[in-house]
Amino acid sequence: MVESRHGVELRGVSRIYSRGGETVKVFDDVDLKIDAGAFCALMGPSGSGKSTLLNLVGGLDRPDTGDLTVGGVALGGLSEAALASWRAESIGFIFQGFNLIPVLTAIENIELPLLLTNLSKAERREHALHALELVGMADRAKHRPGQLSGGQEQRVAIARAVATDPGVILADEPTGDLDFESARQVLDLLGRLHSELGKTILMVTHDPRAAQRAERIIHLDKGRIEEPEQGSKGLSGEG
Repeated sequence: MVESRHGVELRGVSRIYSRGGETVKVFDDVDLKIDAGAFCALMGPSGSGKSTLLNLVGGLDRPDTGDLTVGGVALGGLSEAALASWRAESIGFIFQGFNLIPVLTAIENIELPLLLTNLSKAERREHALHALELVGMADRAKHRPGQLSGGQEQRVAIARAVATDPGVILADEPTGDLDFESARQVLDLLGRLHSELGKTILMVTHDPRAAQRAERIIHLDKGRIEEPEQGSKGLSGEG
């Protein structure tokens, strides 16, 4: 496996929200360490803190207390501008709903996050084409989302997530809207990003078969992290 330095560590992390005058503790003094290059599945009931954990690791949200380090970078010490710059370079996001822009072609959608970099127009196009080739969608570069199947849209979304070559991929229910075969293909692709490119992957899922593709399954319940379990292969084309 390619060596990666993009591990994740939470130390004494708490996150508290105010809802309707009530204080809700999503996390309370949580410790968690994820090795660089690991493929982890996050499972748990709705409201257990799975998406909040992704948002914290991705720098979209900040903890109220505690320390959060991703790839050796202490996020608490970054200004909002520095955090945004770090996020653009270091994190790739994949969502259940794809979040592609309908009026843009596949390659134009992939180029969007590259607009935040210092790459030239020609370099952005080269990176986007490489990402499309990586997910097996080079022949759909000029197709718009409405001309693609759900599985193809998600593969374009994955290409967009990896176009900047981030060390960490955060996937929130990436197979939730897909049929079995499309889900299998997307999980195969995530597995390749992990095994061949050494990406650190955190995947929120409700599907035990999808979770079994991960090396490690982390269970969340009421903001607490339970003892991880070892995953085995599921939704596989290998039988």
